[in-house]
Amino acid sequence: MSMFETALARESARYEALVTRKNRPAGFYNGVYTRWENPVLTRDHAPLLWRYDLNPENNPHFMERLGVNAVFNAGAVKLNGRYCLVARVEGCDRKSFFAVAESESPVDGFRFRDYPVRLPDTCRSETNVYDMRLTRHEDGWIYGVFCSERKDPDNPDLSAAVAEAGIVRTRDLETWERLPNLVTEESPQQRNVCLLPELVDGKYAFYTRPMDGFIDAGSGGGIGFGLCADITHPVIERERITSRRKYHTVTEAKNGAGAVPIKTAAGWLHIAHGVRNTAAGLRYVVYVFLTALDDPARVIAEPGGFLIGPRGWERCGDVGNVAFTNGAIADDDGRLYIYYASADTRLHVASTTLDLMVDYALHTPPDAMRSADCVKQRCELIDRNLAYLRR
Repeated sequence: MSMFETALARESARYEALVTRKNRPAGFYNGVYTRWENPVLTRDHAPLLWRYDLNPENNPHFMERLGVNAVFNAGAVKLNGRYCLVARVEGCDRKSFFAVAESESPVDGFRFRDYPVRLPDTCRSETNVYDMRLTRHEDGWIYGVFCSERKDPDNPDLSAAVAEAGIVRTRDLETWERLPNLVTEESPQQRNVCLLPELVDGKYAFYTRPMDGFIDAGSGGGIGFGLCADITHPVIERERITSRRKYHTVTEAKNGAGAVPIKTAAGWLHIAHGVRNTAAGLRYVVYVFLTALDDPARVIAEPGGFLIGPRGWERCGDVGNVAFTNGAIADDDGRLYIYYASADTRLHVASTTLDLMVDYALHTPPDAMRSADCVKQRCELIDRNLAYLRR
């Protein structure tokens, strides 16, 4: 065999071993969810035909021509009985794009389709796209809401950017219609926007993240909520703040929508992300709250602290100390799969049920906000436990 043939056979075997590897629960327990041992998507899940020229005449040394750096932050939807993830794929050139990976299992076996998502190129100033949330809407469409990023034309700093919420819709995750970017009249920048699956007062309902700048929330008070009458001309005139940022909590620096909210009998279940500052930089975690069914902007329960934070080797990657989600799938049997990324590098899954998540949301104490009160809160739990054990 030639060097090309040897390398192709070796890398093909490695790829098949990876995508057919069975996942299993990890050694972690908190009663709320199960962590799974292996990531469901990594850079190595990118097909060889995306990365290598497979013609030996053009590539006799079997060199990678278009490298993939990371696969993470996936929107999620179940379509035709298959678990589908629209992942953020970042090339070695730093540009991100979307690609659909699907499996008959929610925890392993994901394979990318032959081609990445080819979004209609209607926004010529757009440089980068990422972090798509997928909403199966009552109007019959599957909507994708994502970050549309471009260079800030008014700032000579090459890192200065402007972020807006791009919108596409599809029925099969194959053909995509691009709609105008969302306009929020009260907020100069938007990221982490998602669309509620149902109309509210006959209008399309968005959860937003008001931002004064690309990185800093500034005056943005938390996760916003706004209505738009026509999604083909999406304009939100007013945003209400739902889950607010609070000092010395997991949402101190920023917070934003995560997975698209899931309707339960108790309320809309939000699996969001919060950000705080540390001496080592920003720390991202996943947290939970519920909003009312009759008023999706009104928070009715918000457990204190985070649900998922990076653990062990999950902390290591391109952007350390980050756990982030923008996709979850609720099965008809009540099982729930949360797809979360670690360190902006790879994608994991945590499994639970809607009943467990609602129990967690309703019965986990809220943040007591002060160390003294947190100690009091914990001591009260200890007192109750000791009294019960002594009965």
